[in-house]
Amino acid sequence: MAHDIRIVTEAELRGAVKLDRETVNVIEKAFGALSDGGVVMPPVMSMDLADVHGEVDVKTAYIPGFDGFAIKVSPGFFDNPKLGLPSLNGLMILFSAKTGLVEAVFLDNGYLTDLRTAAAGAVAAQHLAPETVHTVGIIGTGVQARLQARAARLVRPFDRLLIWGRDAERARACAADLADLKCVIRVVDSPADLVLASQLVITTTPAQSPVIEAKWLHPELHITAMGSDQAGKNEIDPQALIKADLYVADRATQVEHLGELRSAIEAGIWTKGAPVELGDVIRGRARGRTSESEITICDLTGTGVQDTAIATHVMARLKGRDLGTVITA
Repeated sequence: MAHDIRIVTEAELRGAVKLDRETVNVIEKAFGALSDGGVVMPPVMSMDLADVHGEVDVKTAYIPGFDGFAIKVSPGFFDNPKLGLPSLNGLMILFSAKTGLVEAVFLDNGYLTDLRTAAAGAVAAQHLAPETVHTVGIIGTGVQARLQARAARLVRPFDRLLIWGRDAERARACAADLADLKCVIRVVDSPADLVLASQLVITTTPAQSPVIEAKWLHPELHITAMGSDQAGKNEIDPQALIKADLYVADRATQVEHLGELRSAIEAGIWTKGAPVELGDVIRGRARGRTSESEITICDLTGTGVQDTAIATHVMARLKGRDLGTVITA
């Protein structure tokens, strides 16, 4: 029997869903569902294409009670900017959780991934950052750096934003793009200065060696690391995970192989067993920050539940709207 499939472009998706509190709440609920159990989420399928400075990740998850589930294909080709092309692209396919039929194809070029990743940063900050944050530091200068600054502002209104990147010109461009945040924005000369001056730091780089050293950690600091999502990447000195009062993972089994924890395990310094998961903190099954003075770190490798959550959220937003192209298959 024939059925309809909705195909939606990036431009149409940008008009339908944005980075706001509603999107943050959707991703928060996804992490909570992961803690509740019953979620089916296979390991990330990841390909490192070193010859072309690229990578491809495939993620998915089934969440009980959701009408659909998504499969997301996310390529990252990091020489693309030299060709005038974005580094990240990709698409999501939404299937019916009842029949397995394709319901929608979101040709988002990575936009939905960007949104759900930024929203995850907001969720981490909401549950783990100090209640009062005066200064936020962003390490990195790309799309996610910009989105993380905006996401942090949704949950921790701050007065000052510091930005550091290896390319000072790109850092200045990032700062200019965030001028509408109406706060003091400075490009700093070193990541050490940024970390020492901030209460909330977010790393958004594909670094393969640490950009944050353990000796820079200080009381009243939360770090969200989201650049390490493949074996070989590493943004934070492994000793920092030991020094922190609390280290939280989006998914414990993923950070052991793809996240910051992998480096600590390989260095032979991690002896604390499986880390606390963000969903358990959200649900109150594990402790979060217990005082303003603590040092906390959250390691976000990106989970399939986020992709299913954002895709089903988009489908709900499209209901009754004449967006996309409907084909009959």
